[in-house]
Amino acid sequence: MPTFVIFITVVLAAAVAIVLLAGLWNMVRGGSPNRSQALMRMRVLLQFIAIVIAMTALYFTSG
Repeated sequence: MPTFVIFITVVLAAAVAIVLLAGLWNMVRGGSPNRSQALMRMRVLLQFIAIVIAMTALYFTSG
């Protein structure tokens, strides 16, 4: 797999972790439920993007 694809996948995985932790932190400190919902939706979107990029890279590099 090309190095840049691995790098992008790792960056997206880190972004997912950061958004997840931000959403959990917001819930723990009793923040706005709307903000927690928005952060969790963003996490799901980032996970989808990361999976699509990883699977596309695997498809094109496994020949």
